[in-house]
Amino acid sequence: MLAKRIIPCLDVKDGKVVKGVRFKNLKIEGDPAELAAIYEEQGADELVFLDITASYEKRDTMLDVAKRTADMVSIPFTVGGGIRNLTDIQKLLNSGVDKVSINTAAVRDPKLIKRAAEAFGSQRIVVAIDAERVYVKTSVPHKTVVDTPQGRCWWETYIEGGRKPTGQDAISWAMRVKELGAGELLPTSMDYDGTQDGYDIPLTRTMREKTNLPVIASGGAGNLEHIFEVLTKGKADAALAASIFHRSQHSVEEVKRYLAERGVRVCLI
Repeated sequence: MLAKRIIPCLDVKDGKVVKGVRFKNLKIEGDPAELAAIYEEQGADELVFLDITASYEKRDTMLDVAKRTADMVSIPFTVGGGIRNLTDIQKLLNSGVDKVSINTAAVRDPKLIKRAAEAFGSQRIVVAIDAERVYVKTSVPHKTVVDTPQGRCWWETYIEGGRKPTGQDAISWAMRVKELGAGELLPTSMDYDGTQDGYDIPLTRTMREKTNLPVIASGGAGNLEHIFEVLTKGKADAALAASIFHRSQHSVEEVKRYLAERGVRVCLI
């Protein structure tokens, strides 16, 4: 069994790391390059850098900020936000980025995933899926409806940094993404993001079971137990977290030692 990964997330706006609740009320947390170096020293397995307003503002990813951050670390580094075509991906990979995360452009042009996987390899293509619960009383045609402790629901895919609903079922989209050649999934729960109330376990587990692709859980980490839960009950391959690291509630090393003590396989420093 592969070791579970702990991945700090750097949500970047105007060159600074920010964090909000449910994608709103953003607060500045620090400099991405400086935080990246700290997290690598703490034992982070990977880092994810998301230019969270690039797609909405219809501009390129801040390549200079991404490159400066990539130069600070030696661990795998993923960048997303504002990626629209193969040229954008090539520029990022040439700047020192290891993997790219695509969301809005992939929904608008699904074949971009296939072209990217063929050009650069599936292992370098991560598809991010921003998903929000839609509660229903009965089954809904063409939607993956799941019973959760809060009620029956399906998950709607959003684009443009969580600003635009698509009507598309997130689980069905994840299954198609696999067929197109993506190597990894990064689902973010819009309901739980920034709340520190825990991950959306049913979302992560359902996506993992339906696709059998590696899944990076995102949205809701508030304590050590939340991370343990999403890696076990949620069947996630990796846990992404932001607030608990940015605000020094827990270090990456602390998270890993907690997990190891409970039988989860992780890479310790």
